[in-house]
Amino acid sequence: MIRLENLVKDYGTVRAVDHVNFEIRDGEILGFLGPNGAGKSTTLKMITCYLSPTEGNIYVDGDNVIENSLEIRKRIGYLPEQNPLYEEMLVYDYLKFVADIRQVKNFKARLKEIIELCGLHGVVQKPIQTLSKGYKQRVGIAQAIIHDPEILILDEPNSGLDPNQIVEIRELIKELGKEKTLIISSHILQEVQAVCDRIMIIHEGKIVADGTVDQLKSGYNKSMSVILKSDANEEAINVMVEKLGNMKLSRLNRISETFSEAVVEFDRQFDRRPEIFKYIKNNGYMLFELHREDISLEDVFRKFTIEGGNNELHPIDQ
Repeated sequence: MIRLENLVKDYGTVRAVDHVNFEIRDGEILGFLGPNGAGKSTTLKMITCYLSPTEGNIYVDGDNVIENSLEIRKRIGYLPEQNPLYEEMLVYDYLKFVADIRQVKNFKARLKEIIELCGLHGVVQKPIQTLSKGYKQRVGIAQAIIHDPEILILDEPNSGLDPNQIVEIRELIKELGKEKTLIISSHILQEVQAVCDRIMIIHEGKIVADGTVDQLKSGYNKSMSVILKSDANEEAINVMVEKLGNMKLSRLNRISETFSEAVVEFDRQFDRRPEIFKYIKNNGYMLFELHREDISLEDVFRKFTIEGGNNELHPIDQ
């Protein structure tokens, strides 16, 4: 388990990380999100012992990273945002170089496992500089796991990849997540949502949200929004909202003379969709659709970072 306690990092007068506290459980895949300059990479570099905290402590399975830096580095694999490749080297030579530094025993057997896991068949004897960006990322992940670490930290592993390469790296990350504790920093929110058990958002050096995707969405707003598509006009929808009570019409689009799309909001603790359905039916209107309006992870991310976690945000249900 990884535990951060009141973690602070200052660069001169600039506070990059501001009293961060959180835990990561064994076997968990954590998505670490935040806008540029929010403190993501700085936090990850402190966990990996590349940077020392200004204040606070980091513990890995109870061991303090400041007091046991060398031992903890052996248990962590790290892919920085800038992939640390010696591009003039062959893939084989580069992985052998990293394995020697990591004091990997029985390199040939481990290399065979890595080639299979990372899908490096056919490129092991090629210069790294001749590889595609996707294969370079695979080599970067291979160097991070060559010593079979318990913890794997990937900073922007999908950066610069095309859609096919993103899918390939996603599948690789899922496979790695079966055996390791993973922390993934990424700007590609769909990928984080696809592979992570839990998501944490950092903004201006502070943790502003922490939970599963469903928990983040439920903490986004106290109200539930439903989309109602029917042949009822604006006046009829307003009458329905008034008669049913404790709900509001947030928007209405007239698609045609006989078809409208309305979005109605009410307290999420009480699902009013059965009442809406019954009202529309009993008043002779035709109902085409009635469903909950989905909140995207992007909506949640923007709410917590652009609006800065203000008082309109509601606590995440735990």
